[in-house]
Amino acid sequence: MSTRIVEPMSEGLTRVWEVPEVILDTHTAYQHVVIGRTAQGVSLFCDNERQSTEASQLVYHEALMVPPMLLADSVERVLIIGSSEGVASQLAVAYGAREVDHVDIDAETVRACARHLPYGYTPEELVAAERGDGPVRVHYRDGWDFLSTATGGYDVVVIDLPDENTDPQAQHNRLYGKDFLRRCANVLAPGGVVCCQAGCPTLWRNDTLITAWERFNEIFDTVVYFGSDEHEWAFLSGRPNARSAPVEAMTEALARSAYRPESIDADTLRGCTVPPRSVRLKASGPR
Repeated sequence: MSTRIVEPMSEGLTRVWEVPEVILDTHTAYQHVVIGRTAQGVSLFCDNERQSTEASQLVYHEALMVPPMLLADSVERVLIIGSSEGVASQLAVAYGAREVDHVDIDAETVRACARHLPYGYTPEELVAAERGDGPVRVHYRDGWDFLSTATGGYDVVVIDLPDENTDPQAQHNRLYGKDFLRRCANVLAPGGVVCCQAGCPTLWRNDTLITAWERFNEIFDTVVYFGSDEHEWAFLSGRPNARSAPVEAMTEALARSAYRPESIDADTLRGCTVPPRSVRLKASGPR
């Protein structure tokens, strides 16, 4: 079965994905999920938005996970909210985390990813994580609810959800707001970091990034931008305490790290941690 997926990009702009083979097409309690083969390999779509593809998922997930882990003082305990595929959890363990709590509201999507995607959890790994057998523990809960009972002590908290939008019915939007970011900050260990998928830096679709940049700078004393130079997404990492020369510290941590990223090196860190000028100007006014 072949189909086309029309992905909304910004007002008046869409992208069309040719999907010559549909592997799964289902509606869960929370979203419409399609897994199929595209020109980028097996790909995941939620509500017609591309979430990950076989060709680019590692670039995306390293951009999401590596900068906050480098910015944190230590990486023993990690909390991941969203990120259905499980790659983020695997990267945290590869970096050295002893405990990873993976929280996702949509059990059906997480299990479908394990069954059908050639990256992320295998079905066996997911079953073990659901039992809490090993460093990764999967919790099928609402992220907001999970944080209300979390005991804290996380070195890194990662929020990896579909892009924030203007749909008042989109339940994930509340997990981008200031209240939720403060909840995340409240469960950090000293020297901990909160990271959030922050939208796209492209000029005609950067509203989400500008809003996220303003929120992070209001809540955190240290904010580091990372705009993937091989993908179309940007990410923000925040520490509640001020840290001088954070990018230099991250570069030094990368040199010591046992995990060697495939898509990030020292030059990448130096080159991808300056937000676009249009974002800096719109968020804070001309300087």
